Amino acid sequence: MSNLFKLALNKVPRPVLIRASYLVRPFLKIYLKGNRYTDPIDGKKFRKFLPYGYENQRENVLSPSTLSLERHRLLWLYLKNETDLFQRKLRLLHFAPEQAFYKRFRRLSNLDYVTTDLNSPLADVKADICDLPFEDESFDFILCNHVLEHIPDDRKAMEELYRILRSGGMAILQIPQDLSREETFQDDSITDPKERARIFGQYDHVRVYGRDYFDKLRDVGFKVEEVDYTSNLEASEIDQYRLAKGEIIPVCRK
Repeated sequence: MSNLFKLALNKVPRPVLIRASYLVRPFLKIYLKGNRYTDPIDGKKFRKFLPYGYENQRENVLSPSTLSLERHRLLWLYLKNETDLFQRKLRLLHFAPEQAFYKRFRRLSNLDYVTTDLNSPLADVKADICDLPFEDESFDFILCNHVLEHIPDDRKAMEELYRILRSGGMAILQIPQDLSREETFQDDSITDPKERARIFGQYDHVRVYGRDYFDKLRDVGFKVEEVDYTSNLEASEIDQYRLAKGEIIPVCRK
């Protein structure tokens, strides 16, 4: 199954995968039903999760019900327990909206929920993150997760995110990050998809972020809190929810 998932991720365009997942998901939920692991987003339990990864497959990480990964489940717990996203009237902008969150956020009556992306079938507004069609200080809350590693001019994208966030607003800007690396590595001469996958971890990534990512955000004006939310959880919870221990959530404020 791991090889099949890897082949699909690398060969099938992402919009097609999103549409196909809606058809496959009901069968996976039945096949993997059990009591060993829990998806905290919907509370469903399974005997195991699915593998996932473009280059190196990670076993037991993709929830059969919400199609959430470790980072999605960690973010959900943080948003639910540590923010007022689910209670207060907010205008939320969601880049490249994840299926795990999309319908749930759409149903929340307190949110003015706007989605954007260049290619996603779930996007309300088709837009380039480096040239956004929104006025200054348009949104109270921004979610932009695992997007910036795809953007050649990530500085410009960060500046646009800062521009459209309201004063006092919050943005969560997750990225795949190598915390053992002090500095971000980027080499624009690497254009071959296979070489990009080998070096950057995915065929459409253009860099590997290091610990300096947080300072890059600060340089454009954000106040950044580096949140290790797994440190608030018991080891049994980290295992039960299939989280990545030590993953940092970049919580940015203006």
